[in-house]
Amino acid sequence: MKDNDTAGRLIAIVEDDPDVAQVIAQTLGDFGFRTQWCRSAGELLRRLRALAPELCIIDLGLPDMDGIEAMQRIRAQSPCGIMILTGRAHVSDRVMGLELGADDYMLKPFEPRELVARVRSILRRRENVEQAPRQVAEFAGWRFNLGNHTLHSPKGDEHLLSTSEAELLQVFVSNPNRILARDKLMGGRDVAPTDRSIDVRISRLRRKLEPDPQGPTFIKTVYGAGYLFLATVNWSGDGETA
Repeated sequence: MKDNDTAGRLIAIVEDDPDVAQVIAQTLGDFGFRTQWCRSAGELLRRLRALAPELCIIDLGLPDMDGIEAMQRIRAQSPCGIMILTGRAHVSDRVMGLELGADDYMLKPFEPRELVARVRSILRRRENVEQAPRQVAEFAGWRFNLGNHTLHSPKGDEHLLSTSEAELLQVFVSNPNRILARDKLMGGRDVAPTDRSIDVRISRLRRKLEPDPQGPTFIKTVYGAGYLFLATVNWSGDGETA
């Protein structure tokens, strides 16, 4: 069941249970993905730059460090996608994982086809960001490079955004001063009223972008309608102003 969208793409599996890792690898392999199994977070971190995976699938219950800490260390070194695949069903774990940079959070036991669908979704979002023109959006002293997911503050501090954060900020800077519905910010897919994942991503982006996340100046909540990115955006290199 291979196709051109998945053939050859490398997925790192960080899982200490060999049976679970084998199921994940077999499932992804059936759809044309390459996989690399790492038994611990330390093993992945030592090999991360050499492997350069497009996505890491991480269990939270790792033998050498908590999966949340591993995810943060991966995020500091690589812009790759991150999926948490775990048996921890607590809402607090899910919220923390998403807030700290995971692109998705999935529970064990998992349905193989759903795993593949979620992996493909993350990679599509990542690809959409990477295929955007390598321009820099500038607003109020901030600089956002769409090509490498970096965000520079007016003081010169650099933040490496996750794929989902970069995708969200790209939508905002491409549509400034317009009210955007939640489904627009989620790539056009239907969003259930109880789905708070976009709110978690907004909160995460605000903490990097806003001087006071509780009193945001850029990303405004428009109750009952969506969100508004309040800024004048200049695109370096082509002279456009949005």
